[in-house]
Amino acid sequence: MKSVFSYMLVVILYLLVDSNAQSATEMTFEGEKHLKNIKMLTNGGENAEAYLSFDQKKLILQAKIDGLECDQIFTMNIDGTDKKMVSTGKGRTTCSYFMPGDNKIIYASTHLSGDKCPPNPDFSKGYVWKLYDEFEIFIADANGENIVQVTDNDSYDAEATVSPKGDKIVFTSLRDGDPELYLMDIDGSNQERITFEKGYDGGAFFSQDGSKLVYRASRPVSEKELQDYDELVKERLVRPGILEIHVMDIATKKVTKVTNFGKASFAPFMHPSGNKIIFCSNVNSKDPRNFDLYLINSDGTGLEQITFNETFDGFPMFTADGKHLVFASNRFNKERGDTNVFIAEWVD
Repeated sequence: MKSVFSYMLVVILYLLVDSNAQSATEMTFEGEKHLKNIKMLTNGGENAEAYLSFDQKKLILQAKIDGLECDQIFTMNIDGTDKKMVSTGKGRTTCSYFMPGDNKIIYASTHLSGDKCPPNPDFSKGYVWKLYDEFEIFIADANGENIVQVTDNDSYDAEATVSPKGDKIVFTSLRDGDPELYLMDIDGSNQERITFEKGYDGGAFFSQDGSKLVYRASRPVSEKELQDYDELVKERLVRPGILEIHVMDIATKKVTKVTNFGKASFAPFMHPSGNKIIFCSNVNSKDPRNFDLYLINSDGTGLEQITFNETFDGFPMFTADGKHLVFASNRFNKERGDTNVFIAEWVD
């Protein structure tokens, strides 16, 4: 009897282990050789743009869950536990990041202009992003208290990220009539414009050594493109159908165009080595709404597709040691349209 029980226990344990292995395997698609042991950290609603704390133990993200009408800012442990709202719960928020020491956070919000969500963009002009004038940038304690306003321009100020060196913040602003990149000191002072070409510049991240920025940009060229761009910007709209990845050397302000696909490529993040960039794009997709993650050398060579999900994978961020990748995806969601945050071991 004892031997039969022992045999059954071994079988049950084997099935449990096999089941766990299978569930981890089911999070990947064929061809995703760089991703291992993928774990879903959220489960339901719209969760995106999850970025690591300086100590790599927490994530900060924007989410529309639990009946929220538009995105609010949340923090959670890197295993997905202890998820809690740290923004005001009013207005619309976006683009959050931890500050050095992880005792404070930075994010953009419209809450000073009203408790309700500002209206969604008018898609009669096609798929466009809205650059709300009501967005200003705020710094607060990590629990959301003691909010301090950092920008005050009556124009779009958002998309702030922080240098790993802890000395600078980069953000996008419409204060000069065109969406450009700006730098400021870690306390919000000395705000300085650093891009000057016509077109949208945004979604910037620092390299790990703080010497470079990688970002997305549109560069309208033809008369028709320029007219369309100008008309949309006047209405605080941007058409993101063609975005290319660029790199800037901060000291010299020299800009290198990394991609030239004529597609929508965005959410770039540098590998800790500084030699490669991971980003989101529809470059190989017949469906313009199907975005995957790609890896490319900083000089624009060696493009490699990383994910093969037929819906959306985006907003990637490497851990500081390059051993894990955090990203957002529609894969294996409970409800159509749900976006969740995932973490995976990175296999070089």
